[in-house]
Amino acid sequence: MLKRTAVLFLLCIAISSHDLFLKLDTYFLPTNELVELYLFNGTFNTSENVIARKRMQNVKIVGPKGTQTPKDDQWTDRNQATYLSFTTSGGGTYMAGVSVKPSTIELSAEDFNGYLEHDGILDVLAERKRTKQLNQPARELYAKHVKAIFQVGDERSTHYQEILGYPIEFVPQENPYNLEVGDALSVQLLANGEPLADQYVYAGFSEQHEHSHANSGHQHDEEQLETDGQGMVSVVLDHAGQWYLRSIQMVESSTDTLEYESNWATLTFEIK
Repeated sequence: MLKRTAVLFLLCIAISSHDLFLKLDTYFLPTNELVELYLFNGTFNTSENVIARKRMQNVKIVGPKGTQTPKDDQWTDRNQATYLSFTTSGGGTYMAGVSVKPSTIELSAEDFNGYLEHDGILDVLAERKRTKQLNQPARELYAKHVKAIFQVGDERSTHYQEILGYPIEFVPQENPYNLEVGDALSVQLLANGEPLADQYVYAGFSEQHEHSHANSGHQHDEEQLETDGQGMVSVVLDHAGQWYLRSIQMVESSTDTLEYESNWATLTFEIK
């Protein structure tokens, strides 16, 4: 049976300052037009810094005419965000993804425990409590893997379900652009290509009053979900706006130089 916890978490910059999202001003685009995606490193509505090109890997845009691999000159940095320009082709439902290479962070015990609580990595926090490690600092190797689904023209296609081969990724089980407000979207979470069971997932949305990323959206509470045995969650799309899913899989490291290793996943799309 699908596990679902009706607990809402109020978001703020201090709480969600680690997340990475691949976004668009609008997820409904015309055919054959130059458009931009961008990476927000911070919260869903605020980016705190750009992502260096050398950290990006396995960047893909998948659509009706195949898979595009963007070139370096398609990327620019401005306003603390990283932008990717590309030209849409025929109508269809597109999938774009970016994987960011691992990096290491070292935190004090207090800061690490606070980060686990604020970002919803509650299983690791509970294990630290159980094993009496709450007073231990931590070194963590983390990597982030982000996807966005957007609609070009009116024709729908199946590219929304593309598996990009990231260490962790969300895979929708139906096309979100066939859904309306009030419908539910089923999504599977994969880790190394296999269903990730009993994993916390957080869903949220931002109402867009105008199609501009500059402080235009009002971000609402998150809903905490948990995947079932097949890595599935169901998200009720009860508002129009730009939606996201996020999850962090953290495990104890088998190396002598680290305590933990984590992989982060986000998925964004829009509901009218």
